[in-house]
Amino acid sequence: MAGTRAAIRYAKAILSLSTDNKSAAAVQADMVLISQAIENNASLADVLKSPVVKLSEKADVLNALFPSLNTESKSLFDILVTNKRVDILGQVAAQYGILYDIENNKENAFVTTAIPMNPELETKVMAKLKTLTTKEVTLHKSVDEDLLGGFILRVGDQQYDASVSNQLNTLKRKFTIN
Repeated sequence: MAGTRAAIRYAKAILSLSTDNKSAAAVQADMVLISQAIENNASLADVLKSPVVKLSEKADVLNALFPSLNTESKSLFDILVTNKRVDILGQVAAQYGILYDIENNKENAFVTTAIPMNPELETKVMAKLKTLTTKEVTLHKSVDEDLLGGFILRVGDQQYDASVSNQLNTLKRKFTIN
């Protein structure tokens, strides 16, 4: 939990700096790259969290893996190394993305369908999204065959369940209660 609070503070600081330098979008791209690299590479995550690996070696690894980052992103590495907080780099990158989206009135929506989405279903989902949020939405799609049909849509802390399996469960509860 303490790591998350520190990550938010570092993310706010780097966002403020990058906004002042008018490079917030470029730093956002860097943070996505860093976050994905740490998430998809267990070895990198282990190196960053390892108390055995020296801080200078961690800095060398990061600079070697990400040679073409913006100066703000590279300065984040330096600050985290100096403060001995390199282990929270992935959390800082993720928090930066969240804060960046809030500042730019963007939001992520997650839709789960029983089959890959066709244009007609995507139109229905986008219409429902317009009723749930006024922000610019990035749609993330996934498939779960257990839904049988329809879709489940999550935006922020809201969820809209229009799946066949949910309708069947609702019907089942009605019959068992009566």
